[in-house]
Amino acid sequence: TQNSKLKTQNSSHPHPHPHPTLPQLHPQHFLHLRSHPLGLLGASGAGKSLILRCIAGIETPDAGRIVLNGRVLFDAAARINVPSRDRKAGILFQNYALFPHLTVAENIAFGLPEHLSRQQQQQAIAQELAAVRLQNLGDRLPSQLSGGQQQRVALARALASQPEILLLDEPFSALDTHLRYLIERDLRLRLESFAGTTLLVTHNIEEAYRLCHTLLVLDQGRISVQDAKYQVLEHPQTVSAARLTGCKNISRAVAVSPHRVHALDWNCLLEVSTPIPPTLSHVGMRAHQFGFPSVPPEEAMALSPSSDLNSTPANTFPCWLAMTSETPHRMTLHLKLRAPATDSEDYHVQAEVFKEKWATLKEKPLPWLLKFDSRRLLLLGQTR
Repeated sequence: TQNSKLKTQNSSHPHPHPHPTLPQLHPQHFLHLRSHPLGLLGASGAGKSLILRCIAGIETPDAGRIVLNGRVLFDAAARINVPSRDRKAGILFQNYALFPHLTVAENIAFGLPEHLSRQQQQQAIAQELAAVRLQNLGDRLPSQLSGGQQQRVALARALASQPEILLLDEPFSALDTHLRYLIERDLRLRLESFAGTTLLVTHNIEEAYRLCHTLLVLDQGRISVQDAKYQVLEHPQTVSAARLTGCKNISRAVAVSPHRVHALDWNCLLEVSTPIPPTLSHVGMRAHQFGFPSVPPEEAMALSPSSDLNSTPANTFPCWLAMTSETPHRMTLHLKLRAPATDSEDYHVQAEVFKEKWATLKEKPLPWLLKFDSRRLLLLGQTR
């Protein structure tokens, strides 16, 4: 496939506006891409959707430059602002933005290239309808469709335009679980042959991991972390990146030696296996990465007196159960370290275990032992 490259430089959003401003955003560091999809992650208000709207030409920045495949779409200094219809950008909005007076087929036809003959248009419409499993609904109006069906029509229209860049703003948010799987699978296959750039905005880290090669975390309009998806999950580097990638356990931390940190909110000392960064402010542990060593409860009590922050063996502490929450296949255990919990809100960390493990663990008397794997500890800073 051909390379597809997008750069934006020093973009800031106009004032006043109901969307958050993006002062000194520097996405040239992450949008210089080949044909691999990029996932944009961030909290509400971080600027994810606003970036897509600026690229598509729906919003106009105060300053900066946007370039797609060497073609300048926007340059504030040079007074260049290519109209949205000429940017070759296919966009799927959160609210679908279908034309209410046009049928499904007519909505898709609106996105088709103008040079196609009528027969070619009909073939393209049929292909797009089949791709989103709406073959028999081409003559219906948007008001006659469910929310999920409307979103699938919007996705078909975006792809029908044969864009150089595809901008997806939470494309599966209105779909049920089974249909989400089917449409996501079809989209993943289509993206493999798509020669352009794809930007995906989502709050679902698993969805982003399946569809994207690279992930970028935005924090208040600035880049927090950008890297290959494996690196972002295993080494998020910042507090915001850890939270947005699903880390439930984050404590303030200070280094007390080259290989040991004091987790202030958990009130324990932890040995780490990687160099401690000078920017360290927090330590994290993903809920599914805890261990539960098997020892008699009297030995668990003896391993770490409540007045001593150290542990023997390293990173292993007695814990008491404060509360549980259940999903179809896992249990989340809310645990307090080194002393019994006084109520359901009195806990330090959350640990996730499969129900098979829970069936065995719940039969053991408290306290249990909880082990922090030094290789899995996340050493985090506020920013990079």
